[in-house]
Amino acid sequence: MPEPRTVALVTLGCARNEVDSEELAGRLAADGWELVQEAADADVAVVNTCGFVEAAKKDSVDALLEANDLKDHGRTQAVVAVGCMAERYGKDLAEALPEADGVLGFDDYTNISDRLRTILSGGVHASHTPRDRRRLLPISPADRQDAAVALPGHGDLAPVPEDLPEGLAPASGPRAPLRRRLGGGPVASVKLASGCDRRCSFCAIPAFRGSFVSRRPSDVLNETRWLAEQGVKEVMLVSENNTSYGKDLGDIRLLETLLPELAEVDGIDRIRVSYLQPAEMRPGLIDVLTSTPKVAPYFDLSFQHAAPGVLRAMRRFGDTDRFLELLDQIRAKAPQAGARSNFIVGFPGETEEDLAELERFLTGARLDAIGVFGYSDEEGTEALTYDNKLDEDVIAERLAHISRLAEELTAQRAEERLGETVEVLVETVDEVDGAVGRGAHQAPETDGQVVLTASQGLAPGRIVEAKVVATEGVDLVAEPLAGGECPDEEAAA
Repeated sequence: MPEPRTVALVTLGCARNEVDSEELAGRLAADGWELVQEAADADVAVVNTCGFVEAAKKDSVDALLEANDLKDHGRTQAVVAVGCMAERYGKDLAEALPEADGVLGFDDYTNISDRLRTILSGGVHASHTPRDRRRLLPISPADRQDAAVALPGHGDLAPVPEDLPEGLAPASGPRAPLRRRLGGGPVASVKLASGCDRRCSFCAIPAFRGSFVSRRPSDVLNETRWLAEQGVKEVMLVSENNTSYGKDLGDIRLLETLLPELAEVDGIDRIRVSYLQPAEMRPGLIDVLTSTPKVAPYFDLSFQHAAPGVLRAMRRFGDTDRFLELLDQIRAKAPQAGARSNFIVGFPGETEEDLAELERFLTGARLDAIGVFGYSDEEGTEALTYDNKLDEDVIAERLAHISRLAEELTAQRAEERLGETVEVLVETVDEVDGAVGRGAHQAPETDGQVVLTASQGLAPGRIVEAKVVATEGVDLVAEPLAGGECPDEEAAA
């Protein structure tokens, strides 16, 4: 019997891409492929690319070239691009990057195993011509659920094999995804939806991810139960816009009812919601996020700027005072709530006064984490056609200035937490770094961490109460409290 073909998945970009990679891993494992961690140990390296901004695209190309180098002195025979950049550019990417043996779009995911076998055998799979995926779905959100369109992270309408290998997610609905975890940590993401109906003038994501489509609550619940069986303790809900969840299912408040149900899943100790739109925040959603046991009072709010003129040019809504009022409403209900956001500086037409208004907002917002990006033109966006573009040197100067301010402000916010009691999900324990984890106000990889002063008796996946005794930039140093194991953990033990 021939040895199974081996495949490694290299994931770049956001948590949504991580979910997509685990769906691809599930499909491949179900068809007999052996998954390996290192590209050098694989017959084929699949690079799940990011196509959001120029820097991310460069990272994706670098990863493809690095994997291609393995073909000269390792086991690797083929390198294949999937993900957002592959979907966004299709045959154009294939022509510009001949080092990639295949460029596969979202429509290829269902048949990923056949595609890879074809490429490994020396065959060629023609790359797709890029198209606006919003046009593949009905304009009315209510008519999108049954559309036969590839939706990464949603599964597909094809039959699911009955005898699945151990470690694959079971069927859970009409679009049940097959999923195989690629990491063993206590945190995993779950997709609430795909696509976006907003038309921000700087963003190309809707064009290659498509219009907004929610996953059904039963599918989200079943996948969360499966993750709990795999040892996951914290689930992060991801999509391009979680505040729109349920609108295509006839209930824009569906997230408010789903969160308490997810919190009741045995084995799950924390639910985190990411990607919230400030203009769509509702009092009821704020109430659920700040008062539901096990749901982290965490607000990943996509502000992008604070000057009214810039926001209007971005096709967004709000201003400094409204945004500060929203944060005040949140903290009135949960004073320790975490809040983070990303911002674009150097947008076409941005004035010195606009920049000063952004500074005023950042200074008053007391955000736990701030991401800052310099504007760059993106193909297919409205902003590409705008006049009043700023010089690259001006954008770089503003980016450096706001980044320094953000670093100072988030460090100050961390210092405000001195003396607070935080619930820390332990993620790693080793002899060098001791026990390291995250509080409820810290999302994975983006918002800093908590270093515990003692690690005896701790293990990844446990939640402990600890008192913040010091800070290191955005990171906290905390002392575990005697008997500080959280009640749910203690009961489970």
